[in-house]
Amino acid sequence: MLRRGRASLAFAFGAQGCVFALLVTRIPAVQDRYGVSDAVLPVFLAAVPVLAGIGSVATEHLVKRVRPSRVLRWSQPVAMLALVGAGAGDRMAHLAALMAAFGLAVGALDAAMNMLGVSLQHAYGRSIMLGFHAAYSLGGILGASLAWAGAHWHLTLWVSYLPVVAVLLPATLVGSRWYVDGRGGAAPGADGRAVSGAGVGARLLLPLCLVMTFAYIGDSTVSNWSAKYLQDTLGSSEQLATVPYNVYMVTTLLGRSIGDLGVRRFGAVAVVRLGALVATLGFAVVAGAPGPWTGMLGFTLLGLGLCVLVPQTFAAAGRHALDAGGPGASDAAIARLNVFNYVGFLVGSPLVGALGDAWSYRGAMLVPMTLVLVTLACARSFAVRPDRYGGGHERPRTADVGRGGDGV
Repeated sequence: MLRRGRASLAFAFGAQGCVFALLVTRIPAVQDRYGVSDAVLPVFLAAVPVLAGIGSVATEHLVKRVRPSRVLRWSQPVAMLALVGAGAGDRMAHLAALMAAFGLAVGALDAAMNMLGVSLQHAYGRSIMLGFHAAYSLGGILGASLAWAGAHWHLTLWVSYLPVVAVLLPATLVGSRWYVDGRGGAAPGADGRAVSGAGVGARLLLPLCLVMTFAYIGDSTVSNWSAKYLQDTLGSSEQLATVPYNVYMVTTLLGRSIGDLGVRRFGAVAVVRLGALVATLGFAVVAGAPGPWTGMLGFTLLGLGLCVLVPQTFAAAGRHALDAGGPGASDAAIARLNVFNYVGFLVGSPLVGALGDAWSYRGAMLVPMTLVLVTLACARSFAVRPDRYGGGHERPRTADVGRGGDGV
């Protein structure tokens, strides 16, 4: 059961990565289709993460009555259908309604996916959270590649989107049969869901919220400014300027694919510290790069460093909350933490852009570098209680999942 639950949840992560990449990489085409002006476009782009934050907060309350697996099962198709609708509509009101639905659904499914991931990691008794986010990165690479193919062949948006959704939507619905919800010792609530009134304290959650925000400021800096920086500041060609984000995505996938092994061997604190140091070095290399190839090296380091921070932040919040009050507390903590994903996304790109225009883009790169470096001061928040995880890193494997072949 755990194996199938893990595989189906990984597929859901990958599907969401693909869908999100299909949207964000074709923003210029969406803008052209609906005649959205450059002045209005930022409003649409900002509205999606704001509504996603609202969706995440709503999910915190929804899962007190409905299992997270059901929230994910029905919010993911809404996001996919909204994507197809955005590719087929032709009026501004249609786009506004569809982006609102997409944002709310993304907030709900992001929160629910990570709730399920944390509960599965708890059941396994060892780090598997980075693997789920690796699936998201793989889906993002696939989605970006499909978007490139659609643009290359001059396909209309709905023609690009419909075949992908036609495959992913039924596949995720079938896979949702095997999602595994958390169980705990708290009193059962509606729908048999275990809930708890206790939660993780602000003293533990606040540092994790800061890490989440700073990580997404760094991520949005790369996604929004890497091409412009390489071309305008480092003097690369237009074609070469498209490469850094692809390199960043690939190294993010690589880092997340092997990151769980690092957590099992060295512990979450060491992995987070190393990730923060590598990301800080990456920003420093980017800021001081004499040419485009050195800048490319910096963006490569950023992918390897930043990739571990977000999955481990969700895992730490869930672990602390499970200790404090069981699955219900864990779900609430993850939903609240997920909001800071969107805060970082909203703040990062405008911050770097404003500093770049007022000062210089080299100088602007030092701001996310400093924020990521602050993560080192928060690293102890990722510590695991030795009495729960043998050797200070992971719980002994025999304690959880050696039953009936449901293990690895």
